[in-house]
Amino acid sequence: MSADNEDYIYDETSGEWVPAGSPVVSMLPAQNVKVRFFVPESRLGALRVGQAVRIRCDGCAQPVEATLTFIAPEAEYTPPVIYSRENRAKLVFMVEARPRAEQAMSLHPGQPIVAELIATRVAQER
Repeated sequence: MSADNEDYIYDETSGEWVPAGSPVVSMLPAQNVKVRFFVPESRLGALRVGQAVRIRCDGCAQPVEATLTFIAPEAEYTPPVIYSRENRAKLVFMVEARPRAEQAMSLHPGQPIVAELIATRVAQER
């Protein structure tokens, strides 16, 4: 099996019988990778779509630069995977950022990350 580009294979069916027309592999192209994280209401005013963020993760050799692409219009309760008692009672806003394609493959679906705002500059369209 081969692919035309360097997509991330995130689900595959191996060692099984696959019915005709069923997927054998699911690929995630670098340009479709997005990072979701949650921001407390007190920090929301500092965020703008197009702003640059730096993503850090365990196992990432270098920080990954990304651009904010979405800020939720409504608050939600802190997701249960954030276990801080202090944060549990607060409302948060979901934010999405897209990393540069050349760095996107260093991230993996579901991987915990830390995001930090890069000053206040707005990333230029690429």
